Amino acid sequence: MKRAWLAALLIASTAHAHSASDAYLTLTVGEAAAGGVIHGQWDIALRDLDFVLQLDDDGDGRLTWGEVRRHLADVERYAFAHLRVEAGTRGACTIKPTSRMIDGHADGTYAALFFDVLCPRAAAATLDYDMFFAIDPSHRGIVVIHGGNDVATAVLSPQHRRIDLPR
Repeated sequence: MKRAWLAALLIASTAHAHSASDAYLTLTVGEAAAGGVIHGQWDIALRDLDFVLQLDDDGDGRLTWGEVRRHLADVERYAFAHLRVEAGTRGACTIKPTSRMIDGHADGTYAALFFDVLCPRAAAATLDYDMFFAIDPSHRGIVVIHGGNDVATAVLSPQHRRIDLPR
């Protein structure tokens, strides 16, 4: 049943001309992420991914579940090449993809990438994000960070692509 719903959602999603793009990054850090692991979900519009990766294999302007499924490895590779987390002088943290889904938002269909970020324990971390900035300077990364009982938000842009993450 779930696959049928996802397929219907994708088939109903027509690739539109490129418009202002946003991606939504949700991170859970601190006490909620025991052992120095940061849990993440990154929702990226399929229309934006199609623009750079040409997901629409038959060029009919409509993405099907089959077309997206065939390109999921490319989607992950492209996305995670544009997201880095560093632990200060201790170096880069490791981003480990855990699962992926398709999610519907009010403005279209999104690839939902779930991942864990593994950093040295007690190290302060900085997130560096540059998804689509080279091809679309109007792109924004909307970040929501859950840390214990606190919630913080940030908007990432070409001029503001790095944020410090709470411990």
